[in-house]
This record gives sequence, C-alpha cells and structure tokens, in this order.
Amino acid sequence: MPVYKAVILIAGPQKGTRFRPLSLDVPKPLFPVAGLPIVQHHIEACSKVADIKEVLLLGFYPAADMASFVAEMNREYKVSTRYLQEYAPLGTAGGLHHFRDQIRAGSPDAFLVMNGDVCADFPLKQMLEFHSLQAGAVATVLGTEATRQQSLNYGCVVEDKDTHAVLHYVEKPGTYISSTISCGIYVFSSQIFPMLATVFQSKQGEMGYGGGETIWLEKDVLGPLAGTNTAFLFQTSNWWSQIKTAGSAIYANRHYLALYREQNPARLSPEDAKEGPTIIGDVFVHSSAVVSQSAVLGPN
Repeated sequence: MPVYKAVILIAGPQKGTRFRPLSLDVPKPLFPVAGLPIVQHHIEACSKVADIKEVLLLGFYPAADMASFVAEMNREYKVSTRYLQEYAPLGTAGGLHHFRDQIRAGSPDAFLVMNGDVCADFPLKQMLEFHSLQAGAVATVLGTEATRQQSLNYGCVVEDKDTHAVLHYVEKPGTYISSTISCGIYVFSSQIFPMLATVFQSKQGEMGYGGGETIWLEKDVLGPLAGTNTAFLFQTSNWWSQIKTAGSAIYANRHYLALYREQNPARLSPEDAKEGPTIIGDVFVHSSAVVSQSAVLGPN
C-alpha cells in the first residue's frame, strides 16, 4: 500500500488582511465556516484517505495559537496532525524546503500540498491515484475551469489534452492564457526536494524578510516544471473556491452545508423536529448553541 502525507499551508497573521475584521480575534485558518474551522475541512478530507498517514500544518502563527486546535484534531481524526512554525514568512514553497526532513520522514511515496485558504469538495483520493499513474511525475496540479476574465486572477495552466502534461503555467497573467486554473492543491513526489534545494541556493544573498529562503511554488517550481513532462494536470468539476474576503466565507459556508447534506447529513439540524426552532434548508447548529423554539433558521 502507498504511504502519503499532506502539507497544509496556513501562512500567518501578516497575511489574510482582506479577511479582516473576521480574523482580528481568531487566526484566519481557524475561523468557522459551516461550523468547522476553515482548515479543519482540509484535515477531514485528508482523514478520509486511508493512505494519508500524517498532516503537517505549515505557517508562521505562534505555536500557542495552534496548539489547542492541533490537539483537538488528533482526538477527532485517525490521522496524525502536527503544526510546524516557520521562523519567518517563507513563501508557498520555502516551508517545504525548510521542513523537508519532517516531510520526507517515513519515506512517503508522495505528498499533498494544500493552500489553507481554499475550500472545496476535495478529490484527494482520485488525485493521488492519478499522480501515481503518471510515469516520471514530479508534480500534479489540481485544476478547474474558470471564465476568461476570472482566469486572470489565478494561476493559468495550458495542458496537453492527450497526456495531461502541463505545457505552460503562468501566475495571474496580464493577458488571457487559458481558462484552466490551478486550485492551489498539488501532489509532489520526493524529486521536488532537489529542485527546491537548487532554488534555495540560487536565492542566497537576496535581501528582505526571510532572506533567500522565500520560495514560491507558483513562480519557482510550477513555471520551470511546465513543459518538462514531469508536471501533470488533474482536472475536477467539483465545487471549489477561495476564501480571501469576509464575503467569500458566506459563499463557502453555503457550499459546505450542501456537502453535509450529501456526505454527512447527521451534521445538519433536522427540518422536521417536533420541538425546537423551525429549520429551513441546510442549517448547522453548534452543540453549545441555545436557540429559541420560536426561531426560524435558514438561508434567507
């Protein structure tokens, strides 16, 4: 049986400023959407893949901010979860290089990398299976379709339709490249680490916060891998979105509640309760909440 790990990139308090004021009192990854912290949806999706043996959260929040949540995740799910604190913002790939020994420990066949600010019906099992079937694959990118105008705000992928190899990758292009965009979820084989080391060495001496350890998946990894027949696209039609602003959390909340109805209906409050509030549609009520019997709860 293959062995996989998952790495979730959660950044830190200097990021996610567009999510304020919701992130002023709680770290953005821990803000509840559909009753669960944003990043718990990632961990729950990973826990459903039996071959994923460990989840690593990478970010630069103080460890104390994440300790209680990590302990709860280890009680809730049958997958080991740890938080690794970066000493400074290292970019989307700098943490992978910095914590390479922890990621490679146990010799996983490959590992997932998931941006912590995305929400989705995550097709992780299918994506890992796809990656394992691609000869010489170093990276697999999860992609979805966007409109021509929307695509300019994301990483755009040009794919060989026959082999699914990534031919070209451009992050937030100035002009239209492709309507296929990256979802910010990837699978990498261990061959990625020598590439990260090469990028790290080339950046030594650069000035700025984090110095030469700031490495970006989008610019320093995916761009150079495109056209080498070692990066592939796995396309999904599943629901996917980013949480960048407070308003986007409402959209994600609605879709996660709809997923509960399909995948975990017991998590929703029943609509036909004889006692208690009137429930209309998909509603999550936390166990600690006290709701008046005369209340009407619903999306409207």
